[in-house]
Amino acid sequence: MAVATGLCAGGNYFNQPLLDSIADALGVGQSAAAVTVTVAQVSYGIGLLFLVPLGDLLDRRRLAVGLMVLAATGQAISGFAPSIGWLMIGTAMAGLFSVAAQVLVPFAATLAAPERRATAVGTVMSGLLVGILLARSVAGLLSGLGGWQTVYRVSAVVMVVVAAALWRALPSSQEHLGLRYRGILASMGRLLRDEPRLRTRSVLGAVSFASMGVVFASMAFLLAGEPFGLDDVAIGLVGLAGVAGAVMANATGRLADRGLVQATTGVGTVLLCASWGLFALGGHLLIAFLAAMVIADMALQCVHVSNQSVIYELAPHARSRVTSVYMTSYFVGGATGSALGSVAWSTHGWAGVCVLGLVLAVVAVAVWALDLRVASRAVAVRQAC
Repeated sequence: MAVATGLCAGGNYFNQPLLDSIADALGVGQSAAAVTVTVAQVSYGIGLLFLVPLGDLLDRRRLAVGLMVLAATGQAISGFAPSIGWLMIGTAMAGLFSVAAQVLVPFAATLAAPERRATAVGTVMSGLLVGILLARSVAGLLSGLGGWQTVYRVSAVVMVVVAAALWRALPSSQEHLGLRYRGILASMGRLLRDEPRLRTRSVLGAVSFASMGVVFASMAFLLAGEPFGLDDVAIGLVGLAGVAGAVMANATGRLADRGLVQATTGVGTVLLCASWGLFALGGHLLIAFLAAMVIADMALQCVHVSNQSVIYELAPHARSRVTSVYMTSYFVGGATGSALGSVAWSTHGWAGVCVLGLVLAVVAVAVWALDLRVASRAVAVRQAC
């Protein structure tokens, strides 16, 4: 399941180290190529909102495998795209159906014993993060071997193979809630209305990921230009600096199982702020940029896995819908950060990117402080009853 989530989510990041090559190969500007980053995030968000809730209605094994096959089709379209328009179509299709990853995460939580639920989520999220990191690096390496489209073609084949393996390995799992699809969607609004911590944790995830989205949309242009002059392969390898985040995802799950969710979240938001000081230096020093990537990825996983640990305890009977609400917010935040990062890069260069990223990180700290108050009020209400 960890491998499958990594493949699904990682496919949305293939384009990030390749943007300069895509722009040259398809004869478009850098800003047009960067739109593919936003398209991937927005389509993923749509899938989260309308497809992931099906996990509370349909057999999760059938749903996850079917979505993976459709995502592989989108990757194949991208791999043979003759123009930016076809690349947008392939990117949108792959992003929409790669939400299979977010069907598998609550599935893992359901299969795990209660005392190990957060650890199981952390393990699957580690696989997801490693997939994202390797996606950037493998995309760069394969681009050096066979052109920028190679990674999409290889991914399409591998995803079909892994989907077949999932079909054989996973048990059937289906909730019988007596709801139809429309009722499932409507109940998500009620969950958001009735669970204040779902609201605060969703906003926290969105703002944190937006801060990182600012980097994702502009790092290829920074590293390809002066003073670095890196090619696709080198830019892809830079992404491996964040592998520490994969370790942190697993560790965060274990800490959550020990009752240290709030402390871990706080550390994550503060580290995210601190990383932007290093990103500012990274405009001229590659070592500073690498250190910033390590810290920022670790910080993001502290926040993200802690958030999931909190929301899965809010409504155990509706984990797919809770995942949908949270992850839709999360990836809309990422898409917004990517879009704003492209604008900041075009208008104010790397300095503008760093200011924007820091502002979003500071907002994340403020939202965490709000969640602390909401959680304290909930404890007080339970004690009063």
